[in-house]
Amino acid sequence: MPRRTPQQPTYRRLFTIPGTRAFTAGNLIARLPAGMFSVSAVVMIAGSRGSYALAGAVTATGLAATALAAPWIARLIDRHGQSRTALPATAVAALGSLTLLLCVRYGAPDWTLFAAYAATATTPNTGGMSRARWAHLLDGDSEALHTANSFEQAADELCFMLGPALAAFLCGTFFPEAGTLTGAVLLVTGTLIYTAQRETQPPPSPTPKGGSPLRSPGIPPLIAGFVATGAVFGSMEVGTLAYADAAGQRAAGGAVLALQAAGSCAAGLLYGKRKPTGPPERRLRWCLLAMSALMSLPLLAASTLGSLPALGTALLLAGMATAPTMITAMTLVQHRTPEGRLNEGMSLAVTGLLLGIACGSATGGWVAEHASPTAGFAVPMAAATAATATALLTVRRRAVPPCAAVRPGPHP
Repeated sequence: MPRRTPQQPTYRRLFTIPGTRAFTAGNLIARLPAGMFSVSAVVMIAGSRGSYALAGAVTATGLAATALAAPWIARLIDRHGQSRTALPATAVAALGSLTLLLCVRYGAPDWTLFAAYAATATTPNTGGMSRARWAHLLDGDSEALHTANSFEQAADELCFMLGPALAAFLCGTFFPEAGTLTGAVLLVTGTLIYTAQRETQPPPSPTPKGGSPLRSPGIPPLIAGFVATGAVFGSMEVGTLAYADAAGQRAAGGAVLALQAAGSCAAGLLYGKRKPTGPPERRLRWCLLAMSALMSLPLLAASTLGSLPALGTALLLAGMATAPTMITAMTLVQHRTPEGRLNEGMSLAVTGLLLGIACGSATGGWVAEHASPTAGFAVPMAAATAATATALLTVRRRAVPPCAAVRPGPHP
């Protein structure tokens, strides 16, 4: 049965709900490898085959496969339940990672690397599953759900900040395959802990109401916004690494990028402590406007100050707008997704992000190479502006959200 939290929820009060600490711990362990696998694969493949082009092509193939498979896996989770679906899907993904490791280790043909890494696309969207649990447990309490979504976004940022650093440390300190091996072990272990907490999982919906979330009013514009926001992330990452490389400080690029994630994580936690005011559509527009404005800071720092410390400060400030934007956008996805299809709706949002990251990385890399590394920072600013324009032109306030899983909470 869903459980309600007291008025004016805090992070501490969220975790007084029975079972929430256990499923959150398992989910965080399972989520950490998401930031490890791509970096580990690049280091492992490039170190063994001597080709960053091959390593990049393999990881791009895995990204494309994930974009195709993620909504299908999420639909199975909605219909058959998290525990029943996530465990076999995780097992397939872990086997894909281990197969990639063995193929690299023993010099298998290049095509086997693509096939093995594509199998990792069955990795469940652990962040989406956790958000679905909170929506179930906090049924009817929109303020508590806002706090829970803020915590989940901060957790995302933390995992993507620590994951690459951990992968690089393991691959460089021990052996090239250490990052992939550790990631597979963490994924399986975390999923086992998470799915064991069956009392908190939402009930399966064998016959969900409504059609695909893509056909729900208001969802397609949100997905378009996620694509544009993903382009911000992808182009900023490539642009920062290219700028650090051009400055002769390639090793510092990852640390500078981590500042953006740190700023986003801190802002997400602070945002969750604030009581949401006004409809989420209006909050999303303000968040996107703030992100568009702050994304000009890295370009300004790179073009005028020309130092990595200045760029790091700009990225820290720019990152403070991304978590509130993602939190509010995910809240709208939860509001507008048909009942019984919440995992699928959030998976489509993640698919949009992945598509945007891929496009942003390609565009940002092309601009950095053919114009200048400094010019590469114009791409995330343009992508943020596109996301804002999409919201301003298409987002409309809805009086009654179609999803019964998330309803406006009681007012004091």
